[in-house]
Amino acid sequence: MRDGFINFLKPPGMSSHDAVGYVRRVLGIKKAGHAGTLDPGAAGVLPIAVGRATRLLEYVGDARKTYRAELRFGAETDSGDDLGAIVAKSEAPTPDEGTVARAVQSLTGEISQTPPIYSAVKIGGRRACDLARQNTAVEMPSRCVTIYRLDVLARNEKEKTLLLDVECSKGTYIRSLCRDVGRAAGVPATMAFLVRRRVGAFCIEDAHTPEELAALGESAVEPPEAYMAHLSRVELPEERAQAFLHGLPTRMDNFSCGEGPLAVFSGARLLGIGRYDGASLAPTKVYGKG
Repeated sequence: MRDGFINFLKPPGMSSHDAVGYVRRVLGIKKAGHAGTLDPGAAGVLPIAVGRATRLLEYVGDARKTYRAELRFGAETDSGDDLGAIVAKSEAPTPDEGTVARAVQSLTGEISQTPPIYSAVKIGGRRACDLARQNTAVEMPSRCVTIYRLDVLARNEKEKTLLLDVECSKGTYIRSLCRDVGRAAGVPATMAFLVRRRVGAFCIEDAHTPEELAALGESAVEPPEAYMAHLSRVELPEERAQAFLHGLPTRMDNFSCGEGPLAVFSGARLLGIGRYDGASLAPTKVYGKG
């Protein structure tokens, strides 16, 4: 079995964990994992790594994500979607375009967001959703996320809905974003449906349904090089490739790069992930074989 990534199109009703289990069964493998949990009720792109590529999952999860969501005014739930218990309700009409525009603008850029209690956020080492199901009181911590783009594609006054297009950073909960748009507009709101359209270089147009994956088999596994495009790229000369693969740093004077992890290549070959300390490039995660 080759190592690499599968651009999986998760259907609604399947959990991200179950999606990985499906891939394992179809391909007859044990080592697989996913990047960026997608709620069971949601559909869309779920990057799945197999074999050695699982070492790179944390870096895929850092990529920007794009979603299409429907927000429905009139009620707010404890889960942020229409599967939860209603905690606030209103018969108020759909907010006018100006009110919606101001609400959307207030939630664009770097914002503080509180995830819904029914989420995989860890509280004291346990998932918040597990604690909530046991009726344990939980205080959800807020986090800083970035909403790069929040566009209203359509507004339906009769159905009291907005169709939203969102581009955001890692860690953003679209359920919370819909809730907060409602609060900013003065009318309770919840997320009615969600489709993830992109995770970095994984886009929905190229994603494989479960049925397509079953037909394609191993040929659906693609090399990871193309999926590291969201990271700054560094080229190492071939004579330093083996040193990197063996965990040794390479002196690099007068080198400029962006902050954070770097995708380290030797020609077209991905060696792994490195970090530059101002003087040397050192490996933090080795991928390529020696």
